Amino acid sequence: MQILGRVTETPQLINWTTHFKTRLYDNIIPHFFLVIAGVAIKLISDYFRMQKRLVEIAKEKAETELNFLKSQINPHFLFNSLNSVYFLIDKNNTEARQALHKFSDMLRYQLYEVKGDQVSIEKEMAYLKDYIALQQLRTENCSVQFNVEEGMKSFFIEPLLLIPLVENSFKHLSHFVNGKKNEIKISLSKQNGEMSFEVRNTTEGKQFHEFSNDGGIGLNNVKRRLELLYPQKHKLAISEKEGWFDVQLKIKMN
Repeated sequence: MQILGRVTETPQLINWTTHFKTRLYDNIIPHFFLVIAGVAIKLISDYFRMQKRLVEIAKEKAETELNFLKSQINPHFLFNSLNSVYFLIDKNNTEARQALHKFSDMLRYQLYEVKGDQVSIEKEMAYLKDYIALQQLRTENCSVQFNVEEGMKSFFIEPLLLIPLVENSFKHLSHFVNGKKNEIKISLSKQNGEMSFEVRNTTEGKQFHEFSNDGGIGLNNVKRRLELLYPQKHKLAISEKEGWFDVQLKIKMN
């Protein structure tokens, strides 16, 4: 249009073209980019809202499954049954009675205490001690040492975080005979705001290999939980040396 205006010497055509370009650059193009930006923001907002909803759905599903499991167990009936069995056991059989009592305490802890995000370290230690006592009943020729630093109290930890490390030590414990002892050594301490938990057990050279391949599901679960719960605040070291399998966990507590 501008060329035609110059050829025909028509100022109206030249001015109209100039005016159109001015309107295009000053109004249409900025509005176009504003619309594009608005659409992009809306898409991003919808994406994050959808991701948040998926997380909420997964959490609700997990909570529903846990609550359903608890309801199926029917704790009231279960504990009444355990009490009935307890009184049926001969009073002279103190070992069986103590084992049943510890099992009842562990079950109560899992069903009722492990509801919040954290539990006191005292309750977690009591649960570990009950588990160790039950395992010792079924494990022959095994020496277990559980050393707890004096004054280990008054802080909280994620529930059932330490038990897989202890379970792993019993699962892969050596099977020495002829007087050679199978040993598990557990220690728990806290210094300068850092909790240290170490579990060592005698091994026959298979445990690290199993953990490196298909075994060690419990330890893999612990590693994942630590990454989510204590990011950049923990250190998990796993090693096997001179007949001992060693797991050391350090967590900087809030």
